[in-house]
Amino acid sequence: MLRYTLMRLGIFVGCLVVVWGLVYSGLAPRGLGDSNGMWIILLALLISAPISFVVLRKERDRASVQIVQKVDRVKANLESNRSQEDDVVDEAARAQGQASSQA
Repeated sequence: MLRYTLMRLGIFVGCLVVVWGLVYSGLAPRGLGDSNGMWIILLALLISAPISFVVLRKERDRASVQIVQKVDRVKANLESNRSQEDDVVDEAARAQGQASSQA
């Protein structure tokens, strides 16, 4: 998951450098007033999103599989804990029932 995040961040930074170069050289329009920095960031986000979607498809699938496996493991652990708790409660109820029938 960290690998996918770092790769996506790398693509964004690359796009940011390219967009900044284009704006600085005058090939892309500057933002209005003091909004030039925000314009460059938004344009870089807009460009990097589809590139990341296409280029990082396999890495995204790997990260997705890891997340699903982790969630399944947590669910299995939770279910085993629930069954252990149910067993303890059942044993306590049986012990209480035997104690009251002997009295």
